[in-house]
Amino acid sequence: MAPEVVIPALARTIAIDVTGMKCAGCVRAVEQELTQCEGVVSATVNLATEVATVQYQPGTANPVKLAEKLTAAGFPSQPRLPVGDRTSTGQIDIQERRRLETQQQLWRLAIATLLLFLSALGHLELLAGIKLPGLSNIWFHCGLATVALLGPGRAMLIDGWRGLRRNAPNMNTLVSLGTLTAYTTSLIALLFPQLGWECFFDEPVMLVGFILLGRTLEQQARQRAASAFQSLLALQPKIARLIPAQESPPGGSPTASAAIEIPADSVRVGEWLQVLPGDKIPVDGEIVAGQTTVDESMLTGESIPIFKQPGDLVAAGTLNQSGTIALRTTRTGQDTTLAQIIALVEAAQTQKAPIQRLADVVAGYFTYGVMTIATLTFCFWYFFGTHLWPEVLGTGDWGIGSSHLMSHHFLTHHPTTPSPLLLSLKLAIAVLVVACPCALGLATPTAILVGSGIGAERGLLIRGSDILERVSHLNTIIFDKTGTLTTGKPTVTDCLVISPPHSSTSPPLYSSSTLLQLAASVESGTRHPLAIAIQQQAQQQELPVLPAQDFVTTPGLGVGATVLQDAVSDPDQRPVRVILGTLDWLEQHQVKVDEEIQQQAQSLAQAGKTVVYVAVNDRVAGMIAVLDILRPDAEPMVTELKRMGLQVMMLTGDRQETATAIAQALNLPAEAILAEVRPEAKAHLIANLQQQGYRVAMVGDGINDAPALAQADVGIALHSGTDVATETAGIILMRDRLTDVVESIRLSRATFNKIQQNLFWAFAYNILGIPLAAGVLLPTLGILLSPAAAGAMMAFSSVSVVMNSLLLYLTFSPSKS
Repeated sequence: MAPEVVIPALARTIAIDVTGMKCAGCVRAVEQELTQCEGVVSATVNLATEVATVQYQPGTANPVKLAEKLTAAGFPSQPRLPVGDRTSTGQIDIQERRRLETQQQLWRLAIATLLLFLSALGHLELLAGIKLPGLSNIWFHCGLATVALLGPGRAMLIDGWRGLRRNAPNMNTLVSLGTLTAYTTSLIALLFPQLGWECFFDEPVMLVGFILLGRTLEQQARQRAASAFQSLLALQPKIARLIPAQESPPGGSPTASAAIEIPADSVRVGEWLQVLPGDKIPVDGEIVAGQTTVDESMLTGESIPIFKQPGDLVAAGTLNQSGTIALRTTRTGQDTTLAQIIALVEAAQTQKAPIQRLADVVAGYFTYGVMTIATLTFCFWYFFGTHLWPEVLGTGDWGIGSSHLMSHHFLTHHPTTPSPLLLSLKLAIAVLVVACPCALGLATPTAILVGSGIGAERGLLIRGSDILERVSHLNTIIFDKTGTLTTGKPTVTDCLVISPPHSSTSPPLYSSSTLLQLAASVESGTRHPLAIAIQQQAQQQELPVLPAQDFVTTPGLGVGATVLQDAVSDPDQRPVRVILGTLDWLEQHQVKVDEEIQQQAQSLAQAGKTVVYVAVNDRVAGMIAVLDILRPDAEPMVTELKRMGLQVMMLTGDRQETATAIAQALNLPAEAILAEVRPEAKAHLIANLQQQGYRVAMVGDGINDAPALAQADVGIALHSGTDVATETAGIILMRDRLTDVVESIRLSRATFNKIQQNLFWAFAYNILGIPLAAGVLLPTLGILLSPAAAGAMMAFSSVSVVMNSLLLYLTFSPSKS
């Protein structure tokens, strides 16, 4: 008996909001908690956005249970469930929790700042000869340190202990070990003065203060980084004005009294809505009554309002400016353009860039490594270092109340700690608190957060962080011609009829109007730009479309159909077989094209026109020439791409002569023209270029471009293109401007450069800071990094990474054009 084949259920993806993460170690701990659950296929956690993206098998894993497991592990979490799946039980208000955490953080910082100020007042006697009663007492400073640890530092100590207990130590674990060691050592010295140790109660106070200050600044910077995305979320309208069916006006504007306010997420496709001036449009729809101007800058970055009238489409989140309109709903909820943009941006922000892999590997072992280094540092200096270089002990005292105040200099020369034990402890503490796994965890996501947010503001949608890395390696940009380099709105310029062969003196079989009518009838079965041009020309001449049947189409070659000639002046009134398309298309149907006709076609093509041959009953009856003009921004865009060091090429199924005429207008050399390429061959051509070492981006807009967009290293699609093209592309240009191709590449390059800079700084900081804290310069230069200075460096290292990402805003301010 054959074994039963078990087909796994299709994996689903869910986003889970996760709080309580402090560093890359926390990220790895959350990922491990999720991936260890049965039914979880993969899990990716983003520290900057505090979101976990989980792929799971629906029949095995449950998003609510996954969130509950994270909450039990010390990371309060909540899955983002569809509205219909949400229940009132066990819900965690993530946004409210984050607001409370921010408020508590500010209170802790205020208390820590006050304690730090009081600690500094205790040294005025040494600094300025000013004596304040009680403030110089060692017991007062012991009290300050105790309050600092039990008050503003309490949450840090608890979280650090939890991480250590669940075998997932984090940044709080390192800082807690350092501060508790400093406090315990000072307390022992205070209670047992006969040991001869000095007290350094200032260290815990300064560590807590600096770390809380750094985290508060980091949190503010992260909120600034996410502001663009939050603005995008704020565009989602909450209320819609429903026009009851019996009140729907046949043509005029609806009255205000006819509308009923309902939640926007309750609107259904096909319902009519009223939108007043100043209101956000709640859903995607088609205007059925009224005229207005609509501000679409929030979606496309285009600041000029667009005039809208009945028949025009409008998108959710855009702003109705001048008139009252009624619209018929076409897309709601997650299907609207705004919702899809938000989903794309959020997906891009939650993904990890391939360059982050090294940081992830390091982060997994970082805290264990730091604790090991701190232990080795203590052992080395206590058992060997102070014996090899006894001069490092110096003379004098570091304690509060001594005649020296060298403990309060961040970088001190010739430390005066007399005890090998205390010196070794201070160095080990400095190693613990100087290490910063947080910088490693924030390096990539903060840059992506800022870059994707800027892109959303400018109408540039970048699907994922992997796209950024690929863009940085591009050396070739290939453009589709029709609808991409050209306007995509061609017009008929010539309709030439052909006399029967060997009868040049005989009249043509058909007039130009009849030829155009036959062509429009055959093209009625397709929506290609050339077909639309022919149909529009026939409409302008008021030529009715004839009945047709037996349609056949081959993309990139042509169409054919049998046309019933009821309205054609033909004495027999018999059906005729009409073939339209390229020379190859006619030859495939055994239609012979004379050399003279080909020369006429070549002359038209050299003028930049696309030639469509028309054959009736296996004989060439004429030619229709169509001209599609270049977009006005095509030439400056190509020039700028060349200036950026990119090779620009044009890909088209059109004749070589037509492609050459377009290329000359763009100043493209002959070798950059890829003409007469059929749609199915475009992807193969790009694959060949990639095998030769080219890193290719493909820019297109049509359904024929989808395979090429998928094959290219980076696919770039114009939003006006087909859904297939935009679904396949890695970058979508919402404004439908060719100049945005340049902007998208510049933004991608700049964002990826920030990722590289951030990772370099994060690694360099730890690689240099840890040895410095371990005392590598102490024997030769007498330089010692105090624990307080190490804590300040650690606190501000993550801030610097986030601030470096925010510098992208200086280069890419929101477009005002």
